[in-house]
Amino acid sequence: MDEQPGLSDEYRKASPWPLFVAFGLAIFEVGIVWPLFPVAVGGLLLFVGSVVGILRESGYIADPWKGLVAASVVCLAAGGVIAYFTTGSVHLRGVAILVGGVIFLFGGVFGSFWQPKGV
Repeated sequence: MDEQPGLSDEYRKASPWPLFVAFGLAIFEVGIVWPLFPVAVGGLLLFVGSVVGILRESGYIADPWKGLVAASVVCLAAGGVIAYFTTGSVHLRGVAILVGGVIFLFGGVFGSFWQPKGV
């Protein structure tokens, strides 16, 4: 008799990424509500990096560096629109998204150059 019917050893039981997605989004919002710009950018980095990790783990993307570049394009577009058309704390949110998008772009481009070819 099997103690855990329906479970297979070939599949992972749990993924750590959803926890980091939730923490990243919460930290980002805390950095916006209390105007702490570095906290907001760090939360965005944790959130988007975790989303790219989920996409890589589930097989939707083959290269996480290209996923970071795609995320940077989305962040730069959304952050640019928000920063250009708003003022106050919403403007701060747009600038934080823009800075995060630039960091993702540099990380994705340089990471793809330094990644070993066999991986």
